[in-house]
Amino acid sequence: MAEHRSMQRAALLDAARSLLSEGGTEALTFPALAERTGLARSSVYEYFRSRAAVVEELCEVDFPVWAADVSAAMERAGSAEGKVEAYVRQQLALVGDRRHRAVVAISASELDAGAREKIRAAHGGLVAMIVEALAEMGQGEPRLAAMLLQGVVDAAVRRIELGAAEDPSVITEAAVSMALRGLQG
Repeated sequence: MAEHRSMQRAALLDAARSLLSEGGTEALTFPALAERTGLARSSVYEYFRSRAAVVEELCEVDFPVWAADVSAAMERAGSAEGKVEAYVRQQLALVGDRRHRAVVAISASELDAGAREKIRAAHGGLVAMIVEALAEMGQGEPRLAAMLLQGVVDAAVRRIELGAAEDPSVITEAAVSMALRGLQG
């Protein structure tokens, strides 16, 4: 029984990711989740009390996977500058991933305070990953520099997500260049 519930919950989260990537937060409705999973609409409420609860669980499940990918890329780098480059490149490489598209769609939506706090905490964890490398590069305010660096990444993500005129690789190279040159000194 517990295994069945776990599988149903996973199916609901997978359906939620698809709905968010395809149509944004407006597409994430309980009737749509029920249709995608073959469950009765009332059954969806047995797993999640609200749309915000679905969003919170997606953040809890997906953000750590995304952060682990970024962390692994940084660990493979040999220098502080290499870690900064890996931090930027890996986040931008993940833009096409369904989990990332869902997180972006979630971030853009109107959420309750609990869901918003989980997203803030997850982003804070991501920013914290790069602070040490920035300190190694001689940044006097490495936490501030990390937040500004994440702003560059976020702007590049939005540009890629919008289907900008530039190729995503051009956006990535510009973001890496800006991050590295802007962080020296």
